[in-house]
Amino acid sequence: MFKKILIANRGEIACRVIATAHKMGIKTVAVYSEADKEARHVQLADEAVLIGPAASRESYLVADKIIAAAKATGAQAIHPGYGFLSENTEFAKRCEEEGIAFIGPKAHSIAAMGDKIASKKLALEAKVNTIPGYNDAIDTAEQAVDIAKGIGYPVMIKASAGGGGKGLRVAFNDKEAFEGFTSCRNEARNSFGDDRVFIEKYVLEPRHIEIQVLGDSHGNVVYLNERECSIQRRHQKVIEEAPSPFISDATRQAMGEQAVALAKAVKYQSAGTVEFVVGKDQDFYFLEMNTRLQVEHPVTEAITGLDLVEQMIRVAAGEKLAFGQADVKRDGWAIECRINAEDPFRNFLPSTGRLVRFQTPKQSMFQGNTQDLHGVRVDTGVQDGGEIPMFYDSMIAKLIVHGKDRNEAIAKMREALNGFVIRGISSNIPFQAALLAHPKFVTGDFNTGFIAEQYAHGFRAEDVPHDDHDFLAALAAFVRRKSRQRAANLSGQLPGYDVQIGQDYAVVELGQNGDNRYVQVHVDEFVGKPGVAQITIAGKTYAIESKSRLNDIRIEGSVNGKPFTAQVERGTLKNPLVLQVQHNGTRIEALVMSPRMAELHKLMPFKAPPDLSKYVISPMPGLLVEVSVTPGQKVQAGERVAVIEAMKMENVLFAAADGVVKQVVAAKGESLTVDQMIVEFE
Repeated sequence: MFKKILIANRGEIACRVIATAHKMGIKTVAVYSEADKEARHVQLADEAVLIGPAASRESYLVADKIIAAAKATGAQAIHPGYGFLSENTEFAKRCEEEGIAFIGPKAHSIAAMGDKIASKKLALEAKVNTIPGYNDAIDTAEQAVDIAKGIGYPVMIKASAGGGGKGLRVAFNDKEAFEGFTSCRNEARNSFGDDRVFIEKYVLEPRHIEIQVLGDSHGNVVYLNERECSIQRRHQKVIEEAPSPFISDATRQAMGEQAVALAKAVKYQSAGTVEFVVGKDQDFYFLEMNTRLQVEHPVTEAITGLDLVEQMIRVAAGEKLAFGQADVKRDGWAIECRINAEDPFRNFLPSTGRLVRFQTPKQSMFQGNTQDLHGVRVDTGVQDGGEIPMFYDSMIAKLIVHGKDRNEAIAKMREALNGFVIRGISSNIPFQAALLAHPKFVTGDFNTGFIAEQYAHGFRAEDVPHDDHDFLAALAAFVRRKSRQRAANLSGQLPGYDVQIGQDYAVVELGQNGDNRYVQVHVDEFVGKPGVAQITIAGKTYAIESKSRLNDIRIEGSVNGKPFTAQVERGTLKNPLVLQVQHNGTRIEALVMSPRMAELHKLMPFKAPPDLSKYVISPMPGLLVEVSVTPGQKVQAGERVAVIEAMKMENVLFAAADGVVKQVVAAKGESLTVDQMIVEFE
């Protein structure tokens, strides 16, 4: 077994590999860019080596620097994680040539499966179901249109070297095929240095279901059941689960056996994933094989009890798999939510900056074969006070739960999301909460178009309705009453000016446009039972009990005998007296005051926000890579104005209305802050 390995990655996957290596008694070496010098993976590793500037192309993507770091530290093996160089054939080959074990498949397997065109041909030879399509590189947009018409719309246009949602378009007509081919080719050239593009039939009502395989150097290959990955936004997975709520045991077995046949055809060694698109009648077709560890691998670990990183290390060390296909378990149900640094209420724009607060839900420890059946697990590469840089992927954590069945797993995930505290940046937790509560998700009635169909006009606060909105007001009153009680107990108060606790309150839920909601609340405390109160709202009673302290953001307790987890925080930049209450994805800002103060509050005039229609401002921190307009230019609504790059994604800003450009305030190449002006119109 190896004594020391280097992890050629960053973030949560680097931390994940380090944890298993340490469990196995293996020392670890981290590599890091200048932007990651204070990162969690650097602190967790036994050694760390600086490999270059923040940009990936100058650090994490430079094979020579990583090989040099491995040699300098005496690392015997390199684990690439996912992304970066994990599926780079030349890097795997270099490791072999330098006498360093690559903890992943052999270079020939990566080459065979990494090329989507070549992999389709191999799949056909291995008798794996494949989608009808044109599997050779296409040269022109005109040729793409002719091929698309021959296959029949809709079609999927994909870059041969694509991945992570990049280099992929769906076309329903000639115009979309022409434009999609051009965009796809440009994106592939810029992202992967390979502009080959192919076309295949797009399966209607498709589900994205993948099979986890594991092979060793002794010819053994097994499949570790499937993962349901159909909840996607712009081809990026959002929620994954295992098993799938859709396929039958017969389909599972057929898909698994075909995945194993494909893996054996390329003499696959290590963990890998064979991805399928599955139609509404459970007809399935091979999409691609990812020759690496997947982001969503924890859900497979949860239901099988296997540590996939450990298995990868053992295989790379030449060990034989210690189990066969009949030994693979399928216990309970697991769900993973990807927690991203993005603002779902602003079209999921990236959010970077300092993590002022980062508190994960209470977890069970993952110990390979001893995964707690009712566990909660968080894989993350960040920590309280850390910085979220704009140079890398937006995912900052993965929240994984494991229950005895799907309903329990959903309930456990909703509660875990309630307890996940993130401040300083925006996160997609409200969106995840809305998805988990959606009736179609709960019943398993969804496909890859689910998010696009259900949230066609974006995501708004009203898309997260609370099943008992008055509970939020009751919780605000509970916390405010607790605060008043503490203040009343302070010594040294002047007679006649001491704090009066009171029992009647008004909760003013603040609306966006001055349309506030006023709720009358009565609070009764149980004598001799601190932290227990009965709140009455419009005839409804909420008996709340909580031992959480006033400075705790996460509030845990029970309401009418049922446990709950919520978040309550005092103060905003605009109003330090506001209480922010979050539960099940819904967030309110409320003032808790006396009934008389509420009457006076209703008389306060509403101050409308300033009119920003004449400006194009940056909705996020990022790099201004393009300004498409010049002073004096006439611009129509919807016309491209600027492009901002953040977290490996290009974000295009469009004009909201017709106008004439007065001035361009920001210059190309400038690093922008949130709400910084870019263009002003006359």
